[in-house]
Amino acid sequence: MLDTAKWISCGKQGVECPTFSYSFKNDRNIKSAVLTITSAGVYEAKLNGKRVGDFYMAPGWTDYKFRLQVQSYDITDMLCGDNSISVVVGTGWWNCLGIARARCPELPVMLLAEIELTYADGRTVVIGTDSSWKTTDSAIRYADMYNGETYDANFEDHTELPTVEMDFPKHQLIPQQGEKIIFHERLKPAAVFTTPKGERVIDFGQEITGIIELKLNAKKGDVVAMDCAEMLDKDGNVYNENYRSAKCTITYICADGEQTWHPALTFYGFRYLRLLDNSIDITADNITAIAVYSDIKQTGRLNCGVPKLNRLFDNIFWSQKDNFLDVPTDCPQRDERLGWTGDAEVFVKTACYNFDVKRFFTKWLDDMMVDQRENGGIPHTVPDVLNKIEDQIIGTSCAWADAATICPWEIYLHYGDKELLRHHFPMMKKWVDCVCKITKTPNIWTGSFHFGDWLSMDENTNKDLLATAYHAYSTELVCKAGKVLGEDVSEYEALYARIVENFRSTFPVYNTQAECVVALRFGLAADPEAVAKKLVELVHEREDTLSTGFPTTHYLLYALSENGYTDLAYTLLLQEKFPSWLFSVNQGATTIWEHWDGFKEDGTFWSASMNSFNHYSFGSVAEWVYEVAAGIQRVETAPAFEEIRIHPHPDRRLGWLDVTEKTAKGDIRVKWSYNDTDIKNTASEVRYEITVPCKAELVLDGKTICVEAGTWMF
Repeated sequence: MLDTAKWISCGKQGVECPTFSYSFKNDRNIKSAVLTITSAGVYEAKLNGKRVGDFYMAPGWTDYKFRLQVQSYDITDMLCGDNSISVVVGTGWWNCLGIARARCPELPVMLLAEIELTYADGRTVVIGTDSSWKTTDSAIRYADMYNGETYDANFEDHTELPTVEMDFPKHQLIPQQGEKIIFHERLKPAAVFTTPKGERVIDFGQEITGIIELKLNAKKGDVVAMDCAEMLDKDGNVYNENYRSAKCTITYICADGEQTWHPALTFYGFRYLRLLDNSIDITADNITAIAVYSDIKQTGRLNCGVPKLNRLFDNIFWSQKDNFLDVPTDCPQRDERLGWTGDAEVFVKTACYNFDVKRFFTKWLDDMMVDQRENGGIPHTVPDVLNKIEDQIIGTSCAWADAATICPWEIYLHYGDKELLRHHFPMMKKWVDCVCKITKTPNIWTGSFHFGDWLSMDENTNKDLLATAYHAYSTELVCKAGKVLGEDVSEYEALYARIVENFRSTFPVYNTQAECVVALRFGLAADPEAVAKKLVELVHEREDTLSTGFPTTHYLLYALSENGYTDLAYTLLLQEKFPSWLFSVNQGATTIWEHWDGFKEDGTFWSASMNSFNHYSFGSVAEWVYEVAAGIQRVETAPAFEEIRIHPHPDRRLGWLDVTEKTAKGDIRVKWSYNDTDIKNTASEVRYEITVPCKAELVLDGKTICVEAGTWMF
């Protein structure tokens, strides 16, 4: 792959985004032309002034020391007589990110590419990057993942700069594996207004991850400058302190006349744009926001009779799109945007229901495999940009590292690819083995660093209890996966039995909602009925609100409904007072918040240091809506919906629920509704309308009914 090409870089210091170019003639009958390309950094390629392909932020983000994706584009139809290929390269994810950035050396951006021309007579010519390619500065004067992009439409310095061949390896090159990143929704401003501080602000009405596009009639030298925000403060002024050091600025220096421009080498997380030093007026007519995320296709739809709950569903879908930009990031706006394993683990099932994420997660899990440590530990983020720059390795945390078992298993259950499970099985085993080696107490995970029940409303959850519960669950998943693959997992079955026994003897009492939840959901409670009652008491003590954090919230409603308390699960889902899912909806949220109280009732903010308003983790509640409220249930012995079981749990407070899931077998749709809107009418009947693509088992009001493919009403 790219055998003839050499890695090249700009030999002059201080050039932010160099352009590498090469000219060639089409002096024979060319049958086909293919551009194969990658970069250390992110690139935008143009042939004869036209953009090649629709991959934005190519080549994507991997752990570049081990894996670097290569793209191929058919450029045959773009050729003319005299041709010029040009590629501008910016840093993108190439240099260290987030809190690790200050401790990383600055690395030059590099390009590796070749054009293969195949002639009608069968001969081929390969043009590979080397020192004969021209290097010049570009009109992109600055581009950075966190700080934004500056573009000067008048820049025309064609001075040739030295092109340097770099001694950089190629062994890590792999064909494109993940979903490409592309443009999606285009949003026009919902409002343009002046704040009490006198600042002009553009509101797109929806928080997105993406860029903006300008269409202007301007004079040469006019400037458009703006920065980004997620929120307005209680007075209606722009608030972006939570971006921390990320400047997130957009600067465009205009040419003369009609022009269209958008950034090329960065992305932003924003709902609001604040106009800064502008010499031209920006209106709703000349600016558009473009959502940018991986090319994932929506497979799930959620709608019900409660408008606020529908807004929550929309927020969940938006936060997934906004944070599925090649890796499952924690947030898209501040100086972080990292692939936190804990966030991905808690959301993976919801992610599978919402969108087709098989290819997306396959690529990310392969990144995890190469980042797994020799002792089996899993880093907090994948790609691992935090731990490898430390003098000593940061500890591995439960729930975060358990992504190594939970994510492969969930992908298998949803898509049924046994070979993918087999591919990731060594990583799963190695992780469970790691815990056995690092724990200070056999069969109980103690003595390690843990994030605990991160961002919960109750800080009293025992971290060793939580860690041991996750250790038991990961071990159980290794046993399940091994049986699917025909592997001998008797050693892990014995380990699992010991963990359960020791968990029950070591942790007989549960004092927080989170502790009850994992004991119930992971099958660890010796007396589930008593623990379920305790959980109900704890919920009532908080006036029917939750107190759980990232690792346990997505299990909370299951722990209730599976133990006879579905009504209370619905109460929590529909709860509007703080803390609850609908609290943020009432505050005007258009995405899922990182904190239950990111924006408080008194109009103040939780914190400026770590307070994202676009964080999908708590949106994992959607999986309960799919699986319990609508009742679309996966059968472990027949993954990928080879067997379909529908067991809905209606609640008249919703009025109606309509859920669709696209599967490999076809569409499943479950709709239930009450024949009146009187919540107090206990005699009200439920109407079911269920569509299944093949034979299915329906459980309705305690009765089991077997049906053929089609739409059924009861």
